Amino acid sequence: MGVGTVAVAVVEPGSVSMWDTYEVGMACAVFGVDHSDLVDPWYELWLCGPEPDASGNAAGLVLHPDHGLDAVAAADTVIVPGVPEECMDGTREVPPELTTALVRAHRAGARIASLCNGAFALAAAGLLDGRRATAHWVHVPLLAQRYPEIEVDDSVLYVEDGTVLTSAGLSAGMDLCLHLVRLDLGAHVANELARHLVMPPHRPGGQAQFVPSPMAEPRDSSLTPALQWALRRLHEPITVADLARQAGLSVRTLHRRLRDTTGSTPLQWLLTQRIARAQSLLETTRLSVEQVAQRSGLGTGNTLRYQFARHVGVSPTEHRRAFQGTR
Repeated sequence: MGVGTVAVAVVEPGSVSMWDTYEVGMACAVFGVDHSDLVDPWYELWLCGPEPDASGNAAGLVLHPDHGLDAVAAADTVIVPGVPEECMDGTREVPPELTTALVRAHRAGARIASLCNGAFALAAAGLLDGRRATAHWVHVPLLAQRYPEIEVDDSVLYVEDGTVLTSAGLSAGMDLCLHLVRLDLGAHVANELARHLVMPPHRPGGQAQFVPSPMAEPRDSSLTPALQWALRRLHEPITVADLARQAGLSVRTLHRRLRDTTGSTPLQWLLTQRIARAQSLLETTRLSVEQVAQRSGLGTGNTLRYQFARHVGVSPTEHRRAFQGTR
């Protein structure tokens, strides 16, 4: 059975939009492709849904589920990609067989996640009531309007609220999928998988950086050499002035461009990378907590413990115990 079964629940396999196909493809690339070179066994993927319409959609694409929606309740993790436009604006309801399956899976203890506007299916099932959630920024106002009992956040790439997770638009779905792998198998495996997929293992910031604004600047790839320089020297003291000097910018300009590009300040970005490095070292080496702190640039073991408790939610020792055996 692998490390867990992942059910991708598709609303209408015979009329899947190009965007929804993209989201289904992301879930399949992460959970449905054999990555046993990283962890053996890997996940087992189920594509669930009603019988597809043989006519297909306008692009001629038809998904053929290998399980019905009744199988969703038996999965460890359930992923819902986008739903049709009419299910978002209320023109028609989300199919009751899907919402019923999601409720049963949730009651059985499954982890439920939505990609992009799949959040509307979770909302229709009542799984987001009283929870914090997100969706594609274009449709966030509609989600908040139709379901006022949800605390809608349009500033993040994904939200984890207990065992229910939601992601923002399109590529943020990959961020969420990698996050699920990180939760199950640790940062090292998630990082290596991201490398296989030619994806950043963790994108700090939120979708606010992608919302059109007269004050916003385009994403700035000119910062990449400076950021790569910093990643090679995380074990060394690095100041914001050092980073600005490498980028050939003033500290103020670096701060503005990095925030526009990643949603983080220079210090936040550095801390995120240092914590990720510490996670990987804890999972893949027998270095002491003090040595991990030094090699990740966090200084002392006490600082590492504090930052882990604050950002990861567990101690370094607990993280190591949970994930060191997953390689």
